[in-house]
Amino acid sequence: MTSTGQKIKAGIVGASGYTGAEAMRLLLRHPNVDISFLTADRKAGQSVAEVYPHLGGYGLPDMIALDEVDWREADVVFCGLPHGTTQELIASLPGDLKIVDMSADFRIDDVATYAEWYGHEHRAPDLQVEAVYGLTEMNRSAISAARLVACPGCFPTAALLSLLPLVSAGIIDAYDLVIDAKSGVTGAGRGLKQNTLFSEAGEGLSPYSVAKHRHAPEIEQEVAKAIGAPAADVRVNFVPHLVPMSRGELITSHVRLTPGKTAADIRSAFEQTFDGEPFVRVLPDGGVPHTQMVRGSNNCVINVFEDRIPGRAVVIAVIDNLVKGSSGQAVQNMNLMFGLAETLGLEQAPLFP
Repeated sequence: MTSTGQKIKAGIVGASGYTGAEAMRLLLRHPNVDISFLTADRKAGQSVAEVYPHLGGYGLPDMIALDEVDWREADVVFCGLPHGTTQELIASLPGDLKIVDMSADFRIDDVATYAEWYGHEHRAPDLQVEAVYGLTEMNRSAISAARLVACPGCFPTAALLSLLPLVSAGIIDAYDLVIDAKSGVTGAGRGLKQNTLFSEAGEGLSPYSVAKHRHAPEIEQEVAKAIGAPAADVRVNFVPHLVPMSRGELITSHVRLTPGKTAADIRSAFEQTFDGEPFVRVLPDGGVPHTQMVRGSNNCVINVFEDRIPGRAVVIAVIDNLVKGSSGQAVQNMNLMFGLAETLGLEQAPLFP
């Protein structure tokens, strides 16, 4: 609820993409939220049922063009626009409007680093200073007080939840992180791309953006913060892979233990960090996380394994890239921004099989 006791009015910008659809699905069952508008310039004038038949029949408003929006109809806006299109829009919005940005436009603190990786100058550098990185479990206090929250990317969400407790405690070497990442094809968005066509992506597994994926500097930035080092000093070996499934993400991190530490210390750090967390679960010793454990949910499941190589360990984490990796974490952050219980609208159990 708002400070006046009314339901929160939420608008979704970029509602025709996968993250927009997931935001709709989750907010529909949120007891304290009404969806006031949905924008999708190329789908303007169409009903939700025409764009996403599975969401028809719920009384959602029709899609409208961005220039038709009356921003006074919203208390919070979820931005699901493509990268590079959100900065100027957010800079033009009323200053009292809360914003949960699901794009990459405000994730990178340093505007020069952003320009290097995203190919254009940052278009709202003054706002970048205000943006709060929205990794909920690690940044609650700042998110609660924020007006603009930059939700992490899907890969960084899983990687950082499973690595930050360890680098912060000095259990693993923050300068020796090898991250093998696998994601379903929705991680590439809804736009038509050759590599996500069924005949191209089906029955195969392919790496992409090898050693140059844009999520690498985001992971490095947050690891550097955790150890108090300049972001330029931290480098991760990060390789993502496209998996022929619609949703789900699995991160396998190969880490070097610091002298005297063991995999048991990693387990203890996880159990201490995530004790009582509603959406992060540490499996019993030997339990292997897999993507079906989290499908359709806001959960992250983690475990650690002792490596055969002395002084090393393997950390595995799984999330649903569209929920905890995007729209679910966005709703979780919105709950914090309005002083609500984090779990509202996110209580659904995973889908199985």
